[in-house]
Amino acid sequence: MTFDRSIKIAPSILSADFANFGLECEAIEAQGADWVHVDVMDGHFVPNITFGPATCKAIRPHIKTVMDVHLMIAPVDPYIEAFAEAGADVITAHVEAGPHIHRTLQAIRGAGAKAGVALNPGTDLDSVDYLLDMVDLVCIMTVNPGFGGQKFIHSQVEKVRKLRAMIGDRPIHIEIDGGVTPETALLVAEAGADVLVAGSAVFKGGSVSNPAPYGENIRAIRASV
Repeated sequence: MTFDRSIKIAPSILSADFANFGLECEAIEAQGADWVHVDVMDGHFVPNITFGPATCKAIRPHIKTVMDVHLMIAPVDPYIEAFAEAGADVITAHVEAGPHIHRTLQAIRGAGAKAGVALNPGTDLDSVDYLLDMVDLVCIMTVNPGFGGQKFIHSQVEKVRKLRAMIGDRPIHIEIDGGVTPETALLVAEAGADVLVAGSAVFKGGSVSNPAPYGENIRAIRASV
């Protein structure tokens, strides 16, 4: 996984057909996805439950690109090893999920994965100021985490712009998660984001048996930026 600032589209399998995860991962990659985004939710840190390390391990053989695992769980630390062993390339933890995010990021890197830190819409950038030298990715949530299909929170565009200035020339990805469409993708890309997570905006209108709309949706987002 080499670093570059080109725009990467990372479809969230939260919007995929749960009964066909392996084929869905293959379909979105064949249609132009750069990364595959896996939203892990525990019903505790966020008001929804999705899946865990076993699912990640099952879909890993179907993913040729980057498996980007977003942990919306608390506590995080007891599960890092399992997600790393399941094949996660990037493991992102929320700064709000525990008292020792620095230790969590150390543990993620120690397990052999790239380390990401995520911020909820109400969380200030000050919380990551002293973490930038040990992260590979910062995820700005542009919806409140928990459910797909929510409306984009526009106040976060300025947060992205400020984060880009904070990062400077460090090799750190800025990821956007929530409400990404061709219209909002343009706003955050101009502000400095390079990884765009899109769920319903990618999967709408398509299926495993008819994946062409996935490609049309991915190309529409890419064309907008």
